Amino acid sequence: MGIGITHLGSGSRGNATLLSSNDCNVLVDCGFSLRQTEKRLNLVGIEPESIEAIVVTHHHKDHSKSALNASKKWGSSLFCNNGTAARMGWSPLEECITFGNLERVEFSSKLSMLAIPVPHDDSDNVALIASDRSGDRAAIVTDLGEATNDLLDHLSGCKHISIEANYDHSRLINGPYPDSLKRRITGRGGHLSNTQTAQILRKVVHSKLESLVLCHLSEKNNAPHLAESEVLHSIGDEFDGSVSIASQKGPEFSNWTGQIDPLRLAIA
Repeated sequence: MGIGITHLGSGSRGNATLLSSNDCNVLVDCGFSLRQTEKRLNLVGIEPESIEAIVVTHHHKDHSKSALNASKKWGSSLFCNNGTAARMGWSPLEECITFGNLERVEFSSKLSMLAIPVPHDDSDNVALIASDRSGDRAAIVTDLGEATNDLLDHLSGCKHISIEANYDHSRLINGPYPDSLKRRITGRGGHLSNTQTAQILRKVVHSKLESLVLCHLSEKNNAPHLAESEVLHSIGDEFDGSVSIASQKGPEFSNWTGQIDPLRLAIA
């Protein structure tokens, strides 16, 4: 059946992504309130208690807000790296399980994940590459100012990539943010612009890449049509798959490896 990727919501006000296989559900980031996270899981027919693991990519509140409380209430294992555990004040072994850079984490016989360090704003952030037993791979990449060579290498074999396209450069530079914040966003530890995301995807696009999701779009400095058009302009000749936009108000669709088109969710 492959790997399922469902963005429960993506943006500066909260992030959470459900990864599913035949025998396992994993939540990547838990940046909404506990109540809101449970509501969004229920919308896609997932009982919160069926979440076997929660993986927190870094300590920023929009990715970590209710992770510890969720893991305790649901009986889910909480995973993060040592830097994130220290910044959150989580006790390794007692409250969380820590992993190292480029270390594979096994969740079940059919689902595992590799953590790739990426640069981001005073945090020990990681991109995640999920793999199943058939060899399908899916990536979740947000909150970084540039792509490392390690990240590019691992993205090259993925059937699905969820990657941030945070801002349109012109909108950001000409917008109301103070210069100090603009410099932080555009710096090596900031976020990816539409142009940067397009350039990354151009380097890693391949014939078996089936689907893309552009996520973590800034509500003030970007727009879905700008992000999508920039990416398609860059890879359109080489890419035959689907492009979707993950919004803050998700969940709206699920992607599955082995399928090009996303499954639209019938949510009232």
